[in-house]
Amino acid sequence: MTDDEQPNPSPVTGGGDPTDLQPPPAPPPVAPSAGTVPGTVPGTTGPMSHAVPDVPPPPGSPPGPAPSGPRRRPRRYLRTVVWTIVGILFVAIVVSSRVSLDYYAIQPGTAQSVQPFITVPADRSHPVTHPVLLTDVREARVTALTYLYFKLASNTALYSVPAVTGGTAPDELDAQGALEMSQAEQSAKTAALRHLGYAVPATPVGAVIAGTFPGTPAYGVLNVGDVVTALDGTPTLTAEALSTQLARYHPGQTVTFSVRKGGSGPVVPVPLTLRRSRVDVGGETIVLNVGIEPEDQVAYAYPFPVSIDVVDIGGPSAGLAMTLGVIDALSSGSLTGGHTVAATGTMDASGDVGDVGGVAQKTVAVENAGASIFLVPPQEYKAAMSKDRPGLTVYAVSTLDQALAILEAHGGHVGATTLDVGSHTATG
Repeated sequence: MTDDEQPNPSPVTGGGDPTDLQPPPAPPPVAPSAGTVPGTVPGTTGPMSHAVPDVPPPPGSPPGPAPSGPRRRPRRYLRTVVWTIVGILFVAIVVSSRVSLDYYAIQPGTAQSVQPFITVPADRSHPVTHPVLLTDVREARVTALTYLYFKLASNTALYSVPAVTGGTAPDELDAQGALEMSQAEQSAKTAALRHLGYAVPATPVGAVIAGTFPGTPAYGVLNVGDVVTALDGTPTLTAEALSTQLARYHPGQTVTFSVRKGGSGPVVPVPLTLRRSRVDVGGETIVLNVGIEPEDQVAYAYPFPVSIDVVDIGGPSAGLAMTLGVIDALSSGSLTGGHTVAATGTMDASGDVGDVGGVAQKTVAVENAGASIFLVPPQEYKAAMSKDRPGLTVYAVSTLDQALAILEAHGGHVGATTLDVGSHTATG
């Protein structure tokens, strides 16, 4: 180290009086090199009061850190833009998921054995090795967020809300589905037992409310499952009797319904003032004075307990499958002849098969389950054939007898039952 590189001695060293010392001479001014900015020292960005000579670094020394200020701003700006876009997308997703469109999406559901849902007395039960399959569909309300997905999804159909609900209020759909399933279970038990030769007497007990329409006098007053037994004191033990009585009244009149709420419990009076109301039913505008869908409520007397309890499925479309399942459980032999058989269609107490919806999607479900025979209502035969694949044969049936005849042609048969012929008579 040379002498001119030594630090200046401290002014207080040597014991002298600091006031007697003179400050060192100021260094000569350094001329700025070319390219420097006035007010700075070459190689620095600080003020001139902290300037040092622009001495190049010794050869081989590592370069100093690059200025960081100007380079950080683009990164912060980019992060701000990205998070802004993410926030906008999040808000858009939340909002679009809550905007319901006027559609329902119908997709293939499942095909499962009907037998686990059926219980008969142990002394009348027979083992079932190849049970009939019931099938359903998945139903979802379409939103602005899911519309494109459902539109492009394979084996998915979009139906307008009125086409699916028939004008029933959306908040009543679950109750309506539960009522329809309960009615289907009763009809299936009755049709099966009667086919096997058991007598099942039926007694009309009123008109059950299957649905109400928004904006009508009945909406919010009468509920799905309520049973009307009289109108202004006149008994109305069927849906037809109720409709006939209502036809005698005019808008502006008040009529008192005798109602068993929920179908059970005591009968209570429910007054309603009739009013002309326009409602949309299946895409058609009609005028109603009350706004109810009445159906027959029937009490059946079964010869022994038979229980059908289908869970997580609403509606009446499993009627045919449930009827075949009860027959299979109460008779020996093999109803399906060893084949995997699926069925869909409503069933009434007299053994008639009715129309259902979503059969194209149900066909996909039964194919996925490995079914080789699919029984459908005649109205839905074309829909089922539109999804037909090799290995599955579709048959149109309009009655229980037709369905059993087709199964018999494939090797199935209804065997003996524990029916005491001497104490029971067939009623159809």
